[in-house]
Amino acid sequence: MLSAWRRRRRELESVDAWRYRVAWSPVAGGTGTLTGAWLVVVPQGHTWDVWVSHVVKSMEERGASPVVVELASSATDGDAVAGPLRAALARAGDAGIVGVLSLLALAEGRHAVHGSVPLGVALTLAMVQAAGEVGVRAPVWCVTRGAMSVNGAERVRNTEQAGVWSLGRVVGLEAPERWGGVVDLPDVLDGWVTDRLAWVLAGGSGESEVAVRGAGVFCRRVVRAAAGGHRRAGWRPSGTVLVTGGTGALGRHVARWLARAGAERLVLVSRRGPGADGADDLRKELEGMGTRVELVACDVGDRMAVAELVSGVVAQAPLTGVVHTAGVLDDGVLEGLTVERFEEVLRSKSEAAWHLHEATRDLGLSAFVLFSSFAGVVGSAGQANYAVANALVDALAEQRRAEGLTATSVAWGPWADEGMAVSSSKVSRNVRRSGLAPMDPRSALRAMERSLAEGESSSVVVDADWPRFTAAVEARPWERLLSGIPEVRQLMTDSADDTEAMWVEDPAALARRLRSLPQTERSRELLQLVRAYAAAVLGHTGVDAIAPDRRFMEIGFDSLTATRLRNRLSAATGIQLTVATVFAHATPTALADYLLATYAAPPKRPRPRPRPRDRA
Repeated sequence: MLSAWRRRRRELESVDAWRYRVAWSPVAGGTGTLTGAWLVVVPQGHTWDVWVSHVVKSMEERGASPVVVELASSATDGDAVAGPLRAALARAGDAGIVGVLSLLALAEGRHAVHGSVPLGVALTLAMVQAAGEVGVRAPVWCVTRGAMSVNGAERVRNTEQAGVWSLGRVVGLEAPERWGGVVDLPDVLDGWVTDRLAWVLAGGSGESEVAVRGAGVFCRRVVRAAAGGHRRAGWRPSGTVLVTGGTGALGRHVARWLARAGAERLVLVSRRGPGADGADDLRKELEGMGTRVELVACDVGDRMAVAELVSGVVAQAPLTGVVHTAGVLDDGVLEGLTVERFEEVLRSKSEAAWHLHEATRDLGLSAFVLFSSFAGVVGSAGQANYAVANALVDALAEQRRAEGLTATSVAWGPWADEGMAVSSSKVSRNVRRSGLAPMDPRSALRAMERSLAEGESSSVVVDADWPRFTAAVEARPWERLLSGIPEVRQLMTDSADDTEAMWVEDPAALARRLRSLPQTERSRELLQLVRAYAAAVLGHTGVDAIAPDRRFMEIGFDSLTATRLRNRLSAATGIQLTVATVFAHATPTALADYLLATYAAPPKRPRPRPRPRDRA
């Protein structure tokens, strides 16, 4: 008995080490001034909104020259936005712009065709893509209003705007050279708020995720969940529990956990229901544990179908709990994503969660558990649509709690044993390379039990090797976001003077060194740089693993790792590369030759400035 107690104690200590949460920390703020021309991008019809006008006027009063760009609600692809941005750049003149402030998150409603995608997310995606296309290199800042809650007294009023936050995190990872950050503002814009906004936009805070309030500036952090905090008796399932994605990899583990914990009846929902592979075997297994099982085919992205599903369940017996595990992946870098690809991912995750919320809000559930993802909390390069979907799920949990309803959203790291994050060999390699270890499902569910017992509205459960994870970080925003974790903070301190840190090259110093070398040595120097960064991106310990004349795709590169290589080389050389450039120069030698030729090319002469036209 004593040995069993000790084993359980060790397991609880282990799963507690996996548990984290999001917190807001005050930043010593000040007032700031702005300079130069700023593009201010707003949804059509909002230009004369009092709140928006106040933001624009406050920028003028603090030294900026705003150039306002209106985008129609139909402008949800890069091509439709590129024209207005080019026109705005021309209006800014030869001096160019020093920053972009996007208020597109304020657009209300959903995309006209892809109705699972918030319009603000669709417009922001198109703006970011178009900004890259037209050559905007100034930092992009996105503003939301009432999308974040920095303390228990605040209520999230615009949950759909939380998707812009998660989209921004991915932009910061995939295109760090043109990302500023995201700022949440209150409804009331007094002088304190606008002063602090200018300070943040001017880089005074050094943060990329902040909430500005009359009481101060707050930065977003991931921190460890307090071990041994206040615990209630915990949720013990009883009666009928509905599980979405119930025949999938995650849903099967959840169903077994619920059956062991005492659920009398399980309604397992999936697209194919009883026709899903292995569904009948799962039903027999669960019934052998003493639980009645119903397998139902339902498209949980369909509002009416979910309403009918819940009505049918309740007609037979009271529904006591919901666990939403359903979700799909459609990964790709930002340059290749479309609103349609966002639709498919959001429909099965965040839109389905909203339908479940609407259909059950009056049933007095004892548990409403949402499976979210670590990707939504910290961002994940190559997974913008998935990150946004999960951020919206987290925001829904916050909204339900504010309404007095039960809700727990768990942002998971990868699971072992067929979890979605490790469902393909390529994804599995990327996961393990990142320092995130796939978690044993039973132990992961034990961590979720702890979160439920402590009454958390949202939590993060991830088994992270932080030294390895931070070594794989491709952009500086993560350094701040994760600095609330002691191991990460210590690593940042230890590596402050480490010449092997992420951005090891100073572009100006590299250029001087190249000029001092003979031609053949320049080529060799750049080839060594390309091979070193390629090895680091793929997780190799040395450049010998990267043959100079092997094609990048042959040695394991895909669009995500090519993005990471592009980011590193752009930061090191000062040459703005694209992912297409990496693949067009398909070997390390060819890419090094391209870099050398770019260094040698004469600078482009500026185009003559057009004569100003008289305004009517």
